[in-house]
Formats: sequence, C-alpha cells, structure tokens
Amino acid sequence: MNISLKGKNALVGGSSGGIGKAIAQQLAESGASVTLMSRSEEKLKKTVHELPTDQDQKHSYLVVDFSDFHGYRETIYHYFENHSVDILVNNTQGPSAGSALEKQTSDYQEAFDLLFKTVSYTTELALEHMKNNKWGRIINVASVSVKEPLSYLALSNTIRAAVVTWGKSLANDVGPYGITVNSVLTGYFDTERIAQLNARKAEQLGISEDEVLADMESRVPVKRIGDPKEYGYLAAFLASDQAAYITGTQIPIDGGLLKSL
Repeated sequence: MNISLKGKNALVGGSSGGIGKAIAQQLAESGASVTLMSRSEEKLKKTVHELPTDQDQKHSYLVVDFSDFHGYRETIYHYFENHSVDILVNNTQGPSAGSALEKQTSDYQEAFDLLFKTVSYTTELALEHMKNNKWGRIINVASVSVKEPLSYLALSNTIRAAVVTWGKSLANDVGPYGITVNSVLTGYFDTERIAQLNARKAEQLGISEDEVLADMESRVPVKRIGDPKEYGYLAAFLASDQAAYITGTQIPIDGGLLKSL
C-alpha cells in the first residue's frame, strides 16, 4: 500500500528509541515532517539526523520529561503556541513494574500524571488545529494488558485502561470534524522496555532471561516477538486517508501479527 503523508506534521512521544522511534521513522518515510519528543537530547539529535528528508520534510525535536507533568505542561503549551500538528502519537515511557499489593495511592497518582494527563492535555492542545482543518489523526500507544492484565504491571494495567476508554469517548466527539482516534494495544516487541521487564521477571522467578524470552515467544501466535518497524507500519496506516473510517478502535498487535481490527 502506498501511503503518502507529505505535507502533514506529526508529533510523536517517546520517540528517541523503541516503538516511538519506529513510528517516527515510518511517518517520515511516508512524507510527514516529524517532531520527536523524549528526555534525552543526545538521542533526539541522533534520531532527527536519521529521519529521511527526500520529500522536503523538516524534522525537529522537543526535550520533555513526561514524568514531570507540571514541567511537561509548560513545555508543550509553549510548543503549540507556535506550532500545529496533523498527526499526534501519544506515547510515553511506562510506569514502574509491580503488583497491586506493592503499589500505594501515590504510585497510582504518579502513573495517572505520566500516562493519562500528558496524553489528554497534549491532545487538547492539538485538537484546535485539527478541528479547524477538518482533518486529524490521534494514535494512543497502549498495551494488551488493558484487556489481559499482567499481575506485575498493576499501574500500567489500570491507567492505560483509562486512556483507552477516554480515546473511545473522544472519537465519538471529534469524528464529525474528520478526526480519528485509535488506541493500539501493544503486545511483545523487541524494545529496551521489554528487556528491562524480562530481567525483573527472571530475577523474581529465579530463571534466566533467555527462559523468560522463550516463554514469551511461545505465547505469541507467530512464535516470535515483534520488530518495532512492524508497529511503525500500522501507525502510518492509521495516520493515512485509507484509515479514515477506522476510529474509536482498540487494535491488539502482538509479535508482528495484527490480531483484530
């Protein structure tokens, strides 16, 4: 499928590595001008130079800390004073792992600020231009744990579920403006985050990380974990005109296999 996003401006969270970087790469390859966001300016600079510019794209970056909501709110507000975006990819780092018994109310508040408030506030700012332009794409990077909670990810399970239901509610409201809102329920992909979680799980179970990975792969229909590039392909499709009738959807994707739409 030939996807053209030439002339579109995209803002991608958590995009100096992992899934966010793969999404930014594919949006840029489809012609979009991309603004990257993450905490590491060094990684952002490197990633910006890796993005293609053969379709007159102009890429940039924004240094933000999603875990500091007040600081993030100020930074992103000033960004939107002088910029507008057509494609918004809401993606942040995950909260700390742990069971429900290990977490306290303050932990849930921090996770709410990280996963929900940053998403809803950024979207609020992006929507003005999208509504005026009668076109927009909002993609929320969520997790399959929304539907199948993982015992060691209590914070993520809880708050990402709120993001997904909020996204469905928003889709109904902004659809008449030509804006779509979709949440991708991320499964197992080869990222630093998965490596960190596997290391923690291996330590808890007293087994090797290779054994944890082998068990993970056995649970995926195609018997492997996914390549982030495959995730980028899905995001580019959701950002395209071909996906104009797909909205308010929760799309599980696991190990390179799109399980349902």
